[in-house]
This record gives sequence, structure tokens and C-alpha cells, in this order.
Amino acid sequence: MSNETINEESTPVNEEVETQDEVVEELSEVEQLKAENAELKDKYARVHADFDNIKKRLEREKYQALEYANEKFAKDLIPVADSLLMAIQATKSDIDTQELLNKLIEGMELTMKQLTTTLEKHGVTAVSHDEEFDPNIHNAVQRVDSDAHESGQIVQTFQTGYRYKDRPLRDAMVVVAN
Repeated sequence: MSNETINEESTPVNEEVETQDEVVEELSEVEQLKAENAELKDKYARVHADFDNIKKRLEREKYQALEYANEKFAKDLIPVADSLLMAIQATKSDIDTQELLNKLIEGMELTMKQLTTTLEKHGVTAVSHDEEFDPNIHNAVQRVDSDAHESGQIVQTFQTGYRYKDRPLRDAMVVVAN
């Protein structure tokens, strides 16, 4: 055999080895891509689970915020309730009737001031008795003739109206001049 024959025979073996190396290299790349794909799927699943947990937590916090939204308002009303309780307990004392009446009136005035301050602190205000008649916040329950008032002016207030910020909570019941 000559050198040429040996070289011809060795060439297919080298090509076969190179092809096997390429196949091994491709398999290695495929395995790497599969591993990377699995890793990305795992990361996606974790991120998705975290997102769902955050969503559920925020939803729960929202409902708790709505459920306990009036907590501060309720805490501010407790001193008013305490003042009323003290007034009730004062009626059970053995003091002079006139003195008791004077103390109760004074206590009720202070309690009303305390209640009004608490309501205003939370955005609840009384509709002023001096305002012009406005059908959005006043309910005219009666019309009377009045020389002292112009037509359409409020003569008397039967029941005070209240607003929460800009919204009416309860219309004022008023008497309006003809």
C-alpha cells in the first residue's frame, strides 16, 4: 500500500471523529438549552407565584383598610361617650335639684362642643343657619309670610343639616319666607 491509500483511509475516520465531536457538541448545546429553559420556567413560576401572593396580600389589606376606615373616628368619639356617661352618673347624686340642673346643662353644652369639634375634625360640618336657601342642602318644610325676611330667605331651622366635606349628609329642615 502506498501513502495515498493510507491518507485516503484516514480521512473518513477524521471526518467521522469530527462529526462525532460536532454531534457531542450539539448534544451538549441542546442539553444546556434544555437546562436553561427549565431554569427560566422555574424562575417564571416563582415570579408568577410571588405576583399572586402580592396580589392576594394587597386585596386583603384593601379590605382591612375599608373595614377599619372608621377606627380613628370611633376613637375620637369615645371621649364624647365618656362625657355623656358622666352626665348620667351625675343624676344619681344627692345634690340640690337646681344645682344638678345647672351642672347638667353646662355638661351638655361642653359635650356638644366636644362632639362638634370631633365631627369637624373628621370633615363633618353643620349647615349654617345664615346661608341662603339652597334646595341641595335645605328641605323647605313650611312657607310663612314674614315682614322681617325677604321671599326665599330662611326664617327658622327645625333640624340642622350636615355635610361631609362637600356632600350633604342630611338636609336642613327649614321654614322659608314667602
